[in-house]
Amino acid sequence: MFIQYIILFVFGLVVGSFINVIALRYNPGDKILGKKNIGGRSHCSYCHKQLVWYELLPIFSFLIQKGKCRQCGNKLFLQYPLVEILSGLIFVFIPYSLFSILNPQFSILIVVWILIFELFLLLSIIDFRHYIIPDQINLLLGILGSVLIFINNRLNNFDIIIGSFIGHYAAIFGIRENIFINHIFAFFLGMAFLGIIIIASRGRGMGWGDFKLVGALGLIFGWPDILIIILLSFIIGAVFVFPLLVKKKKTMKDVIPFGPFLIIASAVVFFFGYKLADFYFGLFNLTI
Repeated sequence: MFIQYIILFVFGLVVGSFINVIALRYNPGDKILGKKNIGGRSHCSYCHKQLVWYELLPIFSFLIQKGKCRQCGNKLFLQYPLVEILSGLIFVFIPYSLFSILNPQFSILIVVWILIFELFLLLSIIDFRHYIIPDQINLLLGILGSVLIFINNRLNNFDIIIGSFIGHYAAIFGIRENIFINHIFAFFLGMAFLGIIIIASRGRGMGWGDFKLVGALGLIFGWPDILIIILLSFIIGAVFVFPLLVKKKKTMKDVIPFGPFLIIASAVVFFFGYKLADFYFGLFNLTI
């Protein structure tokens, strides 16, 4: 099993390298998988020297070259190894987490979840760089969320307890009789919540890309997980932004991408949702 995870990690590094190429080449309005973003040889962002194969090895090339271009000596983006490592971890910890709660016959769900998290990674990079969430990514996430719903329904992987990352605590929130109603409710609830904020703040609080993203997350996670994701994303955002405001590196008028906070909150619910719910209800002696 250990060797399998090593192989998965290496494969994830390669996918992460591809994610880096798309994210760094992307400009608003581009097609995510357009020829401009995935075609042509890789080159240095500074001197534009074409890179040879041994300069493209995930992580290792960055370390061997000491984080610099061999030709011009300029520092390479730290994003390269970080994204590659995160992608590698996605390929390891998604299967590791799901194997403990799924039967082997549900392995198709692991593939879908890996695709979802790789899109989460790409979305976060683009939002950080351009303050925009491409509609194409939101659409792909919505499609994968719909695929999850149909697969889980076909495999009877949903009931009053099963099908939520907060486990049996989901029963407290209701709407567990039908998977389609549950996830469609989460879809509309998430968009309604953010839509009200966007309209009330006249777009200064967050953008319509976030509005579409939370709808996709509703399809992916369902109810009540989407509620926890939304609330947690505001907490994470506040923790991140408050020190910047105190140090005057940011002001209330500055644009701050909200998409990554939604993604981080989604990852927290995916990996630690049950423990989070257990801790919260434990504060009120309501653990069940």
